[in-house]
Amino acid sequence: MHVHILGICGTFMGGVAQIAKQMGFEVSGCDANVYPPMSDQLVAAGIDLIEGYEPKQISEAIDIYVIGNAISRGNRLLEAILNRGLAYSSGPQWLSENILQGKHVLAVAGTHGKTTTTSMLTWILQYAGLNPGYLIGGVPQNFGVSARLTDSKYFVIEADEYDTAFFDKRSKFVHYRPRTAILNNLEYDHADIFPNVAAIQRQFHHLVRTIPSEGKVIYNHESQTLKEVLQMGVWTPCESFGLGNGSDWQIVDREGCRVVCGGKEQGLLEMAMSGTHNRLNALAAIAAAANVGIPVEKSLEALKKFDGVKRRMELKGEVRGIKVIDDFAHHPTAIQETIKAVKIAYPHSRILAVLEPRSNTMKLGSMKQLLAGSLETAEKVFCYQGPSVAWDVTEALAPISSKTKVFKSIDSLVLACAQEAAPEDVILVMSNGGFGGIHQKLLDALER
Repeated sequence: MHVHILGICGTFMGGVAQIAKQMGFEVSGCDANVYPPMSDQLVAAGIDLIEGYEPKQISEAIDIYVIGNAISRGNRLLEAILNRGLAYSSGPQWLSENILQGKHVLAVAGTHGKTTTTSMLTWILQYAGLNPGYLIGGVPQNFGVSARLTDSKYFVIEADEYDTAFFDKRSKFVHYRPRTAILNNLEYDHADIFPNVAAIQRQFHHLVRTIPSEGKVIYNHESQTLKEVLQMGVWTPCESFGLGNGSDWQIVDREGCRVVCGGKEQGLLEMAMSGTHNRLNALAAIAAAANVGIPVEKSLEALKKFDGVKRRMELKGEVRGIKVIDDFAHHPTAIQETIKAVKIAYPHSRILAVLEPRSNTMKLGSMKQLLAGSLETAEKVFCYQGPSVAWDVTEALAPISSKTKVFKSIDSLVLACAQEAAPEDVILVMSNGGFGGIHQKLLDALER
């Protein structure tokens, strides 16, 4: 079978491409911009890449076109596929029908922490010898690639609530039919497709409806919105995790960070990643691993050797004692928690927060009223207002104006930040995009 993927350089679609190649299919694909790091992974896998969406890509040799959710009506190649009546599918549907059937799927859903938690869970299963297949919306440092297929019956997947394709507006995760599901948290996000948090809760309940009665739902006890989802109906045994005494799985800060289950201490959680949110991510992964028979002791041992995920508090370089750290944070809650985690990791450092409001939700201004509060614990804030951000960032950050500068030029921001930085400072760059290569620009400016 020859599979041609539209939007192949997206993290999810690139993962689908790599798995299809490992299945033995012939795989090719196209994107508006064929760019690394995904393009490097695809080329290394022997996948043909085409830049642009010209209809001349259509070939009788192609059996099915797999359409990414970034592809909209009006796209020239998509219109040609529709007009000629050619076979097409979405990425999640194709994955479900060709890869996930017959697997024990472990899915990780939530507004925050999906990539990190999925990576932790995959590594625990690998460390325990289960050799899982996986598809993750990032690159786990322990593996080096974002997706792989194995002969294991276990498959771990990052379960995104974003819509599936131009013709299927359900969330991607309804296609995965997991047996073990982590519901990590639930907040309002994706303002471009969801009118309110209730609409997202409805999609999460659609996911809950697909989980078998012999499966397991592992949910965040701290999240009222998730509890409301489960109150809509659940047909699967549930276990909760959290910081409070009401949780089945708990983190207790007594003589170190200890894991407690069923009222009994299971062991000490030790890992390189800091922050309360990462402790909860780890706790969810431990609970899910226990559901497939992995002892807590083995999971704790694995997490000691977990190397993290690219673009999640990733150190990009250090110049004159000034560290530049990259993080994917783009939602106010994630921004706030990431700054807290960096402060724990570097307690004697000033945090210079560098932010690009780039997600669709941020560009629409849906979260602007929360932005200042999310940044208030940073010592200095440098914010880039790109051309797609129509609202007034300076006005939104007025409550912290004394320590904030807003720029419409990345180069100007880099210069100002480099001039401000002093030895032992941490420059924390937060964006869900490439941010114009700002990390290297900052390192170069610091060298100068």
